[in-house]
Amino acid sequence: MEKLVFDNGVMEFDVNGDGVLRFNPGDPNLYDRFLKAAKKLEEIESEMVESGKRADETGRAAALRVADEKVKAVLSEVFGAKNDFNAIFGGINIMAVAMNGERVITNFMLAIEPIIRDGAERFATKKIDSAVAEAKAERAARGAE
Repeated sequence: MEKLVFDNGVMEFDVNGDGVLRFNPGDPNLYDRFLKAAKKLEEIESEMVESGKRADETGRAAALRVADEKVKAVLSEVFGAKNDFNAIFGGINIMAVAMNGERVITNFMLAIEPIIRDGAERFATKKIDSAVAEAKAERAARGAE
């Protein structure tokens, strides 16, 4: 079998030494999914908090586990199913509170957002450059007529 290897823009990020996250920061579909994920994550956290208020200790632990699974599923939707978010986060419940008082998911989203934003800006710049070049070529063709 022959291999076809080309640059698909996928980058690899070592996440806290626990796992590797792979995605293309310049993928406009990823950018769209990332933006939509923020709302989903807020909804999951709200559900978890509400469930926890009404539950005993066992119920609160279950609510945390369910929220962790849901959030990791959302991350898989955003970044691709090939990414193992249990490994990437070293088995930590992503809804846990980190040393800075923020949830682990919040810290992750804040850390990854500039990378995704930069990728989206690169895509937009490339699109604009392409449109400008096309417009110049059309003007040049009209001038030659």
